[in-house]
Amino acid sequence: MLTFKRLILAPLCAVLLMLSAGAIAEYPEKPISYVIPFGPGGESDITARHQQPFFKNKFGQDLVISYKPGGGGAVGWAQLNEMPGDGYNIMGVNLPHIIVKPLQKDVGFKTSDLALIYMFHYTPDAVVVKADSQFKTLKDMIDYAKKNPGKLTFSGSGKGTANHLAQVTFDKLAGIKTTYVAFKGTGASVTALLGKQVGAQWGYTSVGAKHSDKVRLLAVAMEQRHPRFPDVPTFKELGFDIVSGAYRGIAMPSSTPEEVRVKLSAMIGRINADGEFKKRMENDGFALVDVDYKGMKAFMDEKKAGYAAAAKEAGVIK
Repeated sequence: MLTFKRLILAPLCAVLLMLSAGAIAEYPEKPISYVIPFGPGGESDITARHQQPFFKNKFGQDLVISYKPGGGGAVGWAQLNEMPGDGYNIMGVNLPHIIVKPLQKDVGFKTSDLALIYMFHYTPDAVVVKADSQFKTLKDMIDYAKKNPGKLTFSGSGKGTANHLAQVTFDKLAGIKTTYVAFKGTGASVTALLGKQVGAQWGYTSVGAKHSDKVRLLAVAMEQRHPRFPDVPTFKELGFDIVSGAYRGIAMPSSTPEEVRVKLSAMIGRINADGEFKKRMENDGFALVDVDYKGMKAFMDEKKAGYAAAAKEAGVIK
């Protein structure tokens, strides 16, 4: 009897495995819902819009973008695992947001709840000044800050953000004390700089790309100089070990099968490798990174430690 059951079940299991493999091979068979947990017009949205035509061209399906703003992304991330894990629901994720927010309070999700699939780029932190600023170099700024502790003000995008943590880290490394003024978003932070409400900005390379005639970058938080700004040194070149910014990637519901996670990760990697896509992203001031599904744990472990330490130093977590 046992032998008979095995004879019946073995072919059935083989068929089911073949059907499953076939479904994965054909994925995606319909449009994919791509939720941005912020409002339209921000850098997460801009990035997704860049990805859209490349996804359609390479894989024959649309990325249908929608928005679920609230709580600096927390509203969307708290609802991610309620979505069907059929491979047709993805959501944008941001660092340091998904690490720092759950450390501050209960926001409806933990970092470990999110099935992170791919980190595809970051917007490098940068020290930004007006084009006519008295500060021509980062050294000029540091010299001024040392002579005038706390007097130099920086605008930045919120508390506990990439900008804020970069400011705290840089002050410590440079042995200076500056004043960080948090604004609601990069746009408001730039407006404060251009309106001379602050002396400088902890902004992003994208600010330099968008306002090239009005601002100047003194340093960028990258391993190597940004192709869009070949004359702007990195912090590392100047003796400060800072590589940071707002990282962006994609997550799926935790119920999504492993095979689908791996396949979507490879698809996003193919888009990142496209020369035209890379050119468009760099022109907007972004810097591409390639952290796939298999490399995500090591990447996140490193980032968690760094962001948690900086957030404690900044006083945004206990």
